[in-house]
Amino acid sequence: MISSNLPARIWSSFWMVKRYFEVLNWASSFLEAQGKEGYAIHYVFLERKGWDKTQWLLHMQEEMPKEEEEQLKTDLAQLLTDYPAQYLLGQAEFYGHSFIVNEHTLIPRPETEELVERCLKANPDTPLTVVDVGTGTGVIAISLKLARPNWRVIAIDLSEEALTVAKQNAKVLGADIEFYHGNGLQPVASEKIDLLISNPPYISEQEWHLMDASVRTYEPKTALFAENNGLALYQQLIHESQTMLKADGKIYFEIGFQQGAALQELLSAAYPQKTIKIEKDLSGNDRLAIAE
Repeated sequence: MISSNLPARIWSSFWMVKRYFEVLNWASSFLEAQGKEGYAIHYVFLERKGWDKTQWLLHMQEEMPKEEEEQLKTDLAQLLTDYPAQYLLGQAEFYGHSFIVNEHTLIPRPETEELVERCLKANPDTPLTVVDVGTGTGVIAISLKLARPNWRVIAIDLSEEALTVAKQNAKVLGADIEFYHGNGLQPVASEKIDLLISNPPYISEQEWHLMDASVRTYEPKTALFAENNGLALYQQLIHESQTMLKADGKIYFEIGFQQGAALQELLSAAYPQKTIKIEKDLSGNDRLAIAE
């Protein structure tokens, strides 16, 4: 765990404010002055309190208790080191559910919600075998299973530590998932698949400088980076799927914003009979590669 101690001089002005809104405004301004995201301390504080915006408005004029001041100091010190707010809290929101996260797992992103939403829109709640490769926290597999109870959902990851977290999430959220430890589709090579879905490592080494400091420092590198300009895992999954995907089976990949053309070519070569689509995320970047 990161040290929570900051020099006493930093807190000289902190002790002059006492009410919730004063303390949070001071902490937010302090973070911004250090080049950090000021809202992060608001987010962490409200999550720890379990307050929504209405509750915040009701209590913001009240004096902050001493023990909450101490917790805020600890959180602020860690946010100053770019430690992710979600790791501080041990949880992250995804597709309407709260998931356990830690440093063995990637923090789920909004773009991945778009992957889940796209898959659900195209496929009804009829019995299907669905495989999620690189499951991490299990957010994709679990979200799909909760939305489509009749699907048989299989989740695979190379990291045993990540699988431990994913299994915890499935248990807490009541999702019946089959988990396998292994590389790519190899643990279920004998299966016939209706849907293959994956948000694999896809960042190239050349894109390292584009990543936020918190990502570079704290999130697991094996879940981020892939060889061959970030395409290695797609190439592996496409190759392995050719003997496993049913004739009317479908593929859903999350991709990097510079990988659309490459995935169009890879999927078209492997599945010339299918319609290959590269779809953009809400920010207008290439984000999904789909074979249907």
